[in-house]
Amino acid sequence: MQSFVVNLLNGVSYGLLLFMLSAGLTLIFSMLGVLNFAHASFYMLGAYVGFSVAARAGFWSALAIAPLVVGLAGAALERWLLRRVRAHGHLAELLLTFGAAYVLGELVKLGWGLSALSATVPAVLDGPLFTVYGAAFARYRAFMMVVSLAMLGVLYGVLRVSKAGLIVRAALTHASAVEALGHNVPRVFTGVFAAGTALAALAGVIGAPLFVIEPGMAESLGSIVFVVVVIGGLGSLGGALAASLLVGCVQTLAVASNVSLGDALSIFGTSLPAEWDALTLAQLAPLLPYLLLVAMLALRPRGLFGRRDEHA
Repeated sequence: MQSFVVNLLNGVSYGLLLFMLSAGLTLIFSMLGVLNFAHASFYMLGAYVGFSVAARAGFWSALAIAPLVVGLAGAALERWLLRRVRAHGHLAELLLTFGAAYVLGELVKLGWGLSALSATVPAVLDGPLFTVYGAAFARYRAFMMVVSLAMLGVLYGVLRVSKAGLIVRAALTHASAVEALGHNVPRVFTGVFAAGTALAALAGVIGAPLFVIEPGMAESLGSIVFVVVVIGGLGSLGGALAASLLVGCVQTLAVASNVSLGDALSIFGTSLPAEWDALTLAQLAPLLPYLLLVAMLALRPRGLFGRRDEHA
C-alpha cells in the first residue's frame, strides 16, 4: 500500500509535467486555432538550451533563460512564417509547423550532436522528500508538481482575470473592434504563440533531469502530448489537466505493476492464448495512452471537456 501511494504520487507528478507541456499546445490551439506540430520540438529545444545554460550559470538561470530564448524563437516562427500562410487556411499552418519540427530537430543535431546528454538535479532538490517503509518520493518531483500548479494558477489568472487576457479573448472574436481600441492584434497573436512555446521549453528544462536529453525526445513525448489534448478535448485547459493526470497515473502505475495480462483479464472471466497471458502490464504500459485515445474517440470524440460540435 505504501509503495502504491508513492507510485501514485509519481504518476501525478508525471501527469503534471505532461500538463505543463500540453498546456502550451492547448493555449495556442484555443487562442489561435493552430495545431502546432512543432510543439514537442520546442520542448526538446528547451531541454537542450536549458542544459547548456545550466552547465554555465546553474539550473535556476536555465529555468528563466531557456523559456525566454525558446519563446522568442516561437515568436519569430509566428511572426515571419505562420502569419504569412494564415490566409491559406489551417492545412497550410499544419504543414508549416510539421516542417518546422523537422528543421528544429536537425538544428539540434547540428548544435549538440547525436549523443545523449544527462541533466543533473540541483543539490537543493536532490534526495527524497519523504520515505514510507522504504518507498521514497523524490524532492525534485514535488518541486515539479509545485511549478506545474503555479503555472496553472498563473494561466488562469492571466486569461480570466487580467486585462491582457481580456484583450486576447476579445481579439479572437472581435479583432476589428480590438484594433479600433488601439491594440495590435497580430502582435497579440504572436505573444500567445510565444507564451505557448515558452511553456513547452519550461517543461523541457524541468523534465530534463528525469529523462535523457536526446534528438528523439520530441518524437517519443510529442505523440503522448497529442494523446493528452485529444482525450481532454481540443482547446480545453481543464481537459488537458484531467487527461494529463489520467495518462500519467495509468502509465506510471502500469510500469510499477507486476500483474500479468492474463491475471488482469481473469477478473472479467476472459482468457487469452498462453503467449499473451504471460505479458505484464509493465510491458504494455507504452500502449496504454493510445488505447485510452482509441476508447475516447470511439465513445466521446470531442474528448472529456471538448466543446460539442455545433453541427452535431
